[in-house]
Amino acid sequence: MNGTQWIIFILLVQVIHFLGTWKLYVKAGRKAWEAAIPVYNAIVLMQIINRPKWWVILLFIPIINLLMFPVIWVETIRSFGRNSLLESWLVVLTFGFYIYYVNYGLDVKHIEDRSLHPRTALGEWVSSIVFAIVAATLVHTYFIQPYVIPTGSLERTLRVGDFLFVSKFHYGARTPMTTVAAPMVHDTLPILGVKSYLNKPQLPYFRLPGFTKVKRNDIVVFSWPADTVRRFFKKEAGVKKPIDKKSNYVKRCVGLPGDSLEVRDGYVYIDGKQLELPDRAKPQYDYIVYSQKGVSSRLLEKIGITDFTRKYISNPLNQEQAQAVNPYLMGYNQAENGQLELYTKSSGIPLDVIKKYRLALKEVTDRERFVPLTDDMVQILRNDASIDSVLRQITPKDKRGVNLFPQSVDYPWNYSQMGPIYIPKKGATVPLNLKVLPLYKKIIREYEGNEISVSGNQISINGKVVDSYTFKQDYYWMMGDNRDHSEDSRAWGYVPENHIVGTPIFIWMSFDNFTESISNWRPRWDRIFTTVNGEGEPQSYFKFFLIALAAYFIGNYFWKRKKAK
Repeated sequence: MNGTQWIIFILLVQVIHFLGTWKLYVKAGRKAWEAAIPVYNAIVLMQIINRPKWWVILLFIPIINLLMFPVIWVETIRSFGRNSLLESWLVVLTFGFYIYYVNYGLDVKHIEDRSLHPRTALGEWVSSIVFAIVAATLVHTYFIQPYVIPTGSLERTLRVGDFLFVSKFHYGARTPMTTVAAPMVHDTLPILGVKSYLNKPQLPYFRLPGFTKVKRNDIVVFSWPADTVRRFFKKEAGVKKPIDKKSNYVKRCVGLPGDSLEVRDGYVYIDGKQLELPDRAKPQYDYIVYSQKGVSSRLLEKIGITDFTRKYISNPLNQEQAQAVNPYLMGYNQAENGQLELYTKSSGIPLDVIKKYRLALKEVTDRERFVPLTDDMVQILRNDASIDSVLRQITPKDKRGVNLFPQSVDYPWNYSQMGPIYIPKKGATVPLNLKVLPLYKKIIREYEGNEISVSGNQISINGKVVDSYTFKQDYYWMMGDNRDHSEDSRAWGYVPENHIVGTPIFIWMSFDNFTESISNWRPRWDRIFTTVNGEGEPQSYFKFFLIALAAYFIGNYFWKRKKAK
């Protein structure tokens, strides 16, 4: 909806409110015209229903107002003696239009000094729940949002199974653009599996003031620009999603508006200079580890490598044994000699399962292992006498990758070699021709809402032939620290400023084996209650939290005992 449409919509709401309440305003000792003045009528209504005037603010906060409107409808009819449970349900289920019946069809009297306390324990419970949801939604929408790392694109900087608090106030909270949506959920209702919002009406993009801007090397949570997925891991037709209902991704911002960015051998260069990462960043690249004696799985586990495959040789299994090992298998193959080749993740098949079902297994230690490694891991392996070589895998220049930005034959790029590419800055102008167009076509058409057509060598925008384009907003380039296993800007391009959500600030919980069943989750105690940003190795504050918690309960216990005496 544009500005004019929103003005018309707001005026229509005011007319509906006036027609449905003006008699009630009069019966409450006010003037009929007071029901017609926007904002002022809400302040007067708070006086009529004996509620604080600051509630008016909540009525104008997107998403929060969806929770407050039913409360106001119920409070309005109860201020005129309509207290039954049936009428409370009627006013909610009719979206407030039951007030029209109270206004025109009933002879009601305003109860000026009505009690605001619920009459039953159930009413007290419902009232507490409603306002707890309002408070939680306010915090979730505008201040702090919980987030869990679902994929390994930032390994080992942020781990799969890290539970984060994401600050929305650092860059300034993005006010919701989707006006009708369920609170406290993103794009899908739990259990039901259906979308949690209506596509219309939409508010224009607006961001509250923040105290910092996105800086180079910041870890950023943003709405995935390429998202057309209704539900992940389910094949179905794509959907067009509002910006604030697109799936949230987390990556590192390596390119800012106005930068010239290039990827050489997997390393990022900004304006010709290699990007220096902060000391807490732990970038990973793919390596082939070779040993004539075989690369030991135990050695890989010892230095913290978990992204590799184990291979076991087994005699034929009976049905009970097959069922026992099946939960741990990634796949299997039958060799010509009748033996089975069993493939598992790095965790392998537990020893207790092997013993219980009397499995005759022999692990094959291949001479080559293909694994992602940090610089520290590489150094440890190269210093180990059992390892013969550790070689980095780099895709050569001009070898075209698959499904990479900008999806044009003119740009034979890959994950290791890309660019140089200009990252658009608001107000900047670039020359436009058929060679350059693929780099900015999505920006011009999808992110900035223009129509593009090409006729011969001519490019037209909104029906006008052009040879340049001026950008309307800033754009960023996001990449994962797990460089060879991250779907990021190298795959789908720039991240618009209006897609920025916030930045992670705190890890409050962390589990190993997070992608497995919950019974296999193991707490990473060294990561619980650690900060995301800062210098040096992250320090867990969990023990200090436990000490403070214990001190509180002990102090509270002795204080109550002293008070009782």
